[in-house]
Amino acid sequence: MKFVLDVKESKAAALLALLNDLPYVKIKPLTLYKAKIMEDIRESVDEMNLVLSGKMEARDAGELLNEL
Repeated sequence: MKFVLDVKESKAAALLALLNDLPYVKIKPLTLYKAKIMEDIRESVDEMNLVLSGKMEARDAGELLNEL
């Protein structure tokens, strides 16, 4: 099972030390780039769920392409 955690910078060292002591846990830090991509994807999925549930209106595809 995989987890993504958002930890305050001041508490990260303590958490990493604790996790490193557990033999069944492997830690692989994310680069800032990968973390940003994962956050953007999560936000996109959240927005899509709001659109599908009718709580948010979708944008026109042509409008989206013009923005790019």
